[in-house]
Amino acid sequence: MSAQDVLGRVQADSWAHLLGGLIRDTGRPDLAEDALAEAFAQAVDQWAAQGVPRNPAGWLATVARRRLVDARRAEQRRAAPLFRAALAARAAVPPRDRAPAEHADERIPLLFMATHPAMAEEVRPALALRFVLGVPTETIARLFLVPTPTMAARLTRAKRRLAQAGIAFSVPDVARWPQRLDDVARTIYLAFTAGYAPGGDEVVRVADAGDAVRLAVLASDLMPKHDVLQALAALLQLHHSRRDARIDDAGELVRLADQDRSRWHGDEIADGLRRLTVLHPTEGYSEELRLQALIAAFHATAATASDTDWVGIARSYRRLEHLTGSPIVRLNRAVAVGEAYGAPAGLAMLRAAGERLPGNHRVALVRAELLARDGRSGEARVAYRQALAAASEGAERRHIRMRLEQLDP
Repeated sequence: MSAQDVLGRVQADSWAHLLGGLIRDTGRPDLAEDALAEAFAQAVDQWAAQGVPRNPAGWLATVARRRLVDARRAEQRRAAPLFRAALAARAAVPPRDRAPAEHADERIPLLFMATHPAMAEEVRPALALRFVLGVPTETIARLFLVPTPTMAARLTRAKRRLAQAGIAFSVPDVARWPQRLDDVARTIYLAFTAGYAPGGDEVVRVADAGDAVRLAVLASDLMPKHDVLQALAALLQLHHSRRDARIDDAGELVRLADQDRSRWHGDEIADGLRRLTVLHPTEGYSEELRLQALIAAFHATAATASDTDWVGIARSYRRLEHLTGSPIVRLNRAVAVGEAYGAPAGLAMLRAAGERLPGNHRVALVRAELLARDGRSGEARVAYRQALAAASEGAERRHIRMRLEQLDP
């Protein structure tokens, strides 16, 4: 394996652990990411010339720490000459060595560290995704429905604010963790979503999604009395249980109705249901997750697609829309209403979602599916073409094209 290949694998497997360790040791996310990026840049040339070290991740951690020491010294020289010597000496003491890959569970306290309440509410999960879980900025931007430069600017401003305000970016006392539970749950859910909506040709990144599931389950087991974590773990387990049936042998997307349910993971469904069934209706983000898990449970417990309780799903989406006001929830509710009460009812509900999501290809796709079900093939064909024109290149666009081709001529 070439040095470039090894470096790519380390970046995929260990970036989040390496970055988290640097932030934990220094409390300086504004410097840690740059230091790690510089270490990777140095590795490109040095490994090609001198060979790959026996412990690539350890080598990168050491080089990044040295870069951090240099950066902190330079910062102190610029900002506080009187304290330069003392601070540089303290920074020069190397932190204890760690094997990042062996400390995946350390990300749980790091998530509570990264969701500092001094940050704006919409920034906290983005910071945690980037600094703790290593999700690329462009992926975070897609999750938050903003351009990549906009998200990059938000993260930069957040790092600058942390540095300028002197905010203690450290793991909070466990007694304060409950104050940050919603932000931590949102972060893990977004990481899971990134695995199931990676963009491009990939339909799903099973390893990334599975990692988020493990974090959710671990967090819920560590703090079993908090419903938001139990609901999150239940939701992710129920969704992830269908992973092996989501893609066909050609790597293409398989609709839920067409999935081979014998390939679903029954043990994970059972565990998700166990967590879900002890939860009671409540309010806030915990209730949002509980309702989403309930919807997933309706699907997971249906022996066949025709056995699905669409009336129950439509009812759950109605409550979820009332809580969130989300046009995406309205879109999904339109699908459920169309299944439960007929395509015309779904199309009527879809109009409001379309007004709030102009140009969204999924609105046109749902309209096409409902029109096709109602026997209006000509109108469905137009809607499929609209969805095709608005969708990005990749697996989903190929799926839309296939659905268009399947329409009767």
